[in-house]
Amino acid sequence: MPAWRTRGQPAALATVAGAVSAGTVPHALLLVGPQGSGKTTLALDLAAGLLCSAADPAERPCRACAACRRLDHGNHPDLHRLAPSGPGRQVKIGDRLAPEPGTVRFLIHELALAPAEGRWRVAIVEEADRLNEDAQNALLKLLEEPPAGTVLALCAADEDALLPTVRSRCTRVRLGRVPREAIEAMLREEGLADASRASGLAALSDGRPGRARAFAAAPEAALLHDRLLRELLDLVRRGRAERLAAAAGLLGDAERLEELLEETAAASVEGAGGELPEIGAGRPAGARTRGSRRPAGGRTAEGAPPEEATGEAELDGRAGGPNRDRQAPGTRRRALLALAGLWRGLARDLAVAARGGRGELAHLDLLEELVTTAADLPPGSAADFTALLAEIERAAEQNANPELALDVLLLAWPRAARAA
Repeated sequence: MPAWRTRGQPAALATVAGAVSAGTVPHALLLVGPQGSGKTTLALDLAAGLLCSAADPAERPCRACAACRRLDHGNHPDLHRLAPSGPGRQVKIGDRLAPEPGTVRFLIHELALAPAEGRWRVAIVEEADRLNEDAQNALLKLLEEPPAGTVLALCAADEDALLPTVRSRCTRVRLGRVPREAIEAMLREEGLADASRASGLAALSDGRPGRARAFAAAPEAALLHDRLLRELLDLVRRGRAERLAAAAGLLGDAERLEELLEETAAASVEGAGGELPEIGAGRPAGARTRGSRRPAGGRTAEGAPPEEATGEAELDGRAGGPNRDRQAPGTRRRALLALAGLWRGLARDLAVAARGGRGELAHLDLLEELVTTAADLPPGSAADFTALLAEIERAAEQNANPELALDVLLLAWPRAARAA
């Protein structure tokens, strides 16, 4: 039996497995799904199926042959990977005459060569929605006239960020959120968590296996996630001024959470059989690490102690406050969307608790607080907020101002009858 590693995506995996088995793989695939849903894992499964040298095609990928072992160690000569790099997290186009490794033009140059082994060369572009328009146009010639035996897999959370001409030349494969049970099983199978911890991590993941793996490897991220949840829950009992004063800290915490998860995910790819070869850009050059994160500003409500806006805030992990204006709008927007995703799960739990649900709650560790808070909310208010949240997320994805969007959400967040 083939040793596929994709979990919880039966339709998408069946599409890829069928193409590999039949030997009729499209020259370009667009793998679309939420961040962390398994797009890169599926693309690597595709590469493994094509590059595996097992005698029986029905056994590919076998994960035991020399080709599979090289692929798992990230040094197969016919696998090329490209990922965003630099402070702006862009997939770079590269110099026209002498393109650098880790750029679109260098990848195009490498794919023009014949396969080193077998008949296939596979290129994976991670976060292809981070390609700017020039880089996408550079890829068009490759998409229009691909070299024989070349397969290009573009992974994107936001396919609308890709040019219509790029999308039209790819076979689209959609991935959705993965059932919690499948994520729990994956964590146990991979030895990342025991049964009880796997259940909690699966709840944190919001249906995204990659996020569950990152939380398993980064306890600090799990603690920060829990703090954000509790702060949002506490704001139910706060007034207008206190809510608005909390905005900077919430956005900063959300940014730091995403930063931690990105760092952990990149490290796990590099260290667990998925190292990015030089051809396809390794760990994004210039990506921040824990030791080089930007100074944090913390909460800056009027009258707050000075240390909350300087050194002490750094220890607290905050990244908001007076430095927010220096952050790239895209960074703040991603932080808002991350916060919105966490907020959506909390609002859903409040709505479930309000109608007496218990076993359906995603955050069972907050059971008592959820039940108590839900009893104090106006009927239907949590569900109404969820609808508004979806509108704000759509606006943020279309470049709405993240600070204004967050203020709208904070003011619309239901207020308990027994507010502090």
